[in-house]
Amino acid sequence: MLSDKNAPRLLGFAFFFVAVLSLVSGLPLDSYGIALIGESENISFTMVDVASNQSTVRLSIIGYLIESCSIVLLAVLLYHVLRPHNQILATWGLGLWLAEAVFVAVRQISVYGLLRISIEFVESGLTTSLNLLTLGTLFYQLFQFIYASQMIFYTVGGLIFYYLFFASRTVPRWLSLWGLIAASLGLVGELLVLLGNNVLMFAFLPIFPFELAIGIWLMAKCTKEEKQ
Repeated sequence: MLSDKNAPRLLGFAFFFVAVLSLVSGLPLDSYGIALIGESENISFTMVDVASNQSTVRLSIIGYLIESCSIVLLAVLLYHVLRPHNQILATWGLGLWLAEAVFVAVRQISVYGLLRISIEFVESGLTTSLNLLTLGTLFYQLFQFIYASQMIFYTVGGLIFYYLFFASRTVPRWLSLWGLIAASLGLVGELLVLLGNNVLMFAFLPIFPFELAIGIWLMAKCTKEEKQ
């Protein structure tokens, strides 16, 4: 059984690991034009890039599948740590982040579909009818929709967990406030995206450094307590 002594350190490591893995897995997709926000300027260029970098895209898919499993662990650890403060809210947060993990895994279907269509598009000599371009656009837009939906579950679950952090003083209040602000900005941004608006990436930037910061703080806190 997970002890209360080890849980915060494991939680900190999980936060840190998920944040880094998300960044590493997402960089190749951003580089090849599979942007998380907005529309592709030219889907044919994106498909050529994807087909030319098959190994990297496959590694990105694997990375995100590992991240999906890591999110499950993170959600369970958060539930374990915060359940004593409010079991109902902690349960809701757990459910929302488990749903996020499912969306992360399902999103890779659209990436793999785009990869296969892109390979066929390039092998055809780029002279194919509009069918492949239409399918490529479909998988591209499906990727964006699933990502936006995934982030709705993440941000709402994050608001619950970070509120419990704030109310319980498990972490410094400035840190939990940072999380609440980051999750709120992300939620508003993704709702605007789902409504068809273009949203600047600045609305989502505070999330990544927050996850790194809270992860490092929790690990450092446990290390300091052991030395005392």
